[in-house]
Amino acid sequence: MITENRQKHSLAVARKMVEIGKSMGLKTNQLTDLFLIGYNHDIGYEFSDKTGKEHNKIGGYMLKQFGFKFWEELFYHGEPKIDGHLNILNQADMQIDKNGQDVGTQKRLQDIKDRYGADSEVYKK
Repeated sequence: MITENRQKHSLAVARKMVEIGKSMGLKTNQLTDLFLIGYNHDIGYEFSDKTGKEHNKIGGYMLKQFGFKFWEELFYHGEPKIDGHLNILNQADMQIDKNGQDVGTQKRLQDIKDRYGADSEVYKK
């Protein structure tokens, strides 16, 4: 389920992606792409179980069916892959907490550890 806090998180990730993109000198159309990716990156929560474990796969697959150009970024976000838009998405997502606050990477990691556990797959990735 997409909660109000998840919506705040997604919007903040989208804005953080634009901020990162601007620092890289990306053009307006590229910044728009980044915003759309960030805003939609957690859409799979609406159709996943309570844990949200597969939300990235569900969201990516769902948007692939509608021809969303960047479905792979949603599908693989949170995975330790480093390339292009996915790299920017992972950077942004790892700085924004579950409430949409920019807390930096260390606090975000601690939040993930607290919620899912140190032995969880989510934390280890």
